[in-house]
Amino acid sequence: MLLKLATDRKVLFLGGKGGVGKTVTASATALHQAQTGRNVLLVSTDPAHNLGHLWEQPVGDDPVELFRTNDGAGSVHGIEIDPQRTIDRYLAEVGQTLRDFMPEHLHPQVTKHLELAAQTPGTHESAMLERIALTVEDGLQHYDLVVFDTAPTGHTARLMALPEIMTFWTEGLLNRRTKAEKFGAAIRSLDGDDDPQSASGENRDRRIRQMLLRRKTRFETMRNVLTDKKLTSFVIVLIPERVPVLETIELYDNLRKTGIDVGGFVINRVSPNDAGEFLADRREREEHHMAGLRTQLPKVDVDIVPLMLRDLVGTDALMELAEQLS
Repeated sequence: MLLKLATDRKVLFLGGKGGVGKTVTASATALHQAQTGRNVLLVSTDPAHNLGHLWEQPVGDDPVELFRTNDGAGSVHGIEIDPQRTIDRYLAEVGQTLRDFMPEHLHPQVTKHLELAAQTPGTHESAMLERIALTVEDGLQHYDLVVFDTAPTGHTARLMALPEIMTFWTEGLLNRRTKAEKFGAAIRSLDGDDDPQSASGENRDRRIRQMLLRRKTRFETMRNVLTDKKLTSFVIVLIPERVPVLETIELYDNLRKTGIDVGGFVINRVSPNDAGEFLADRREREEHHMAGLRTQLPKVDVDIVPLMLRDLVGTDALMELAEQLS
């Protein structure tokens, strides 16, 4: 299921509860696709990044090559999005815009406001959404597939819902901006069209509108990408235990409500039933939890990955996992 989705799509999100193997599953998927000749961008949005450890080389906020086939046809490039760098860039852009629109004596207040805003969760999520949107835009232009290794369930569910929310919010700002521009134009007309302040006000209004339209377009594009079932799919990774199964069902419902296609589940670390009494008993409990998932969501495809003996580090281990997925 997972590898077929990766072959058929341009954007693939992998999400789920923390510690269930999202990063290694995303990496194995990216490696498999590279071996078929595709150029893949592998992106981690999880603050607890593991790509560098997994691929045994430094990975940062800018793309770095992780793998290339012998013939050079396929490759994997990786990014670990740096939340603080993302927020700093975002606030710097917002701050510059605000200072351009305000008199100089108010600039210190802008700085103070941005310092406070940097500590709020909404700022973090908005900055991450904009960075992900830009990464998707760049990825669709320069790569055959973009694979996202996302943050744990709750954060990802909110982030997936944000493009819809931010689009409506920006539309509201544009509507209010239109009313303000009409009012401003009426006031300026009373002072005469040759007033220098009139040209300055019109230029400021035009710049504000351009900024809002640019953000609205970005959010609309992101929303369209997320909800295009032929372009994008979301796969939920879990392990066969009670809490991950319950979180998976909840995440599935939340994603479907936002119009995102959930292509299936990958159930990791399933115990063997022929390796001793302890693991056999554990497998029996795991079967119970997996049966509950299938009862709740019977029409969703499932890949089952067995518990593996070796540490999943390096390309050889990722290739082994890709073979299990296939």
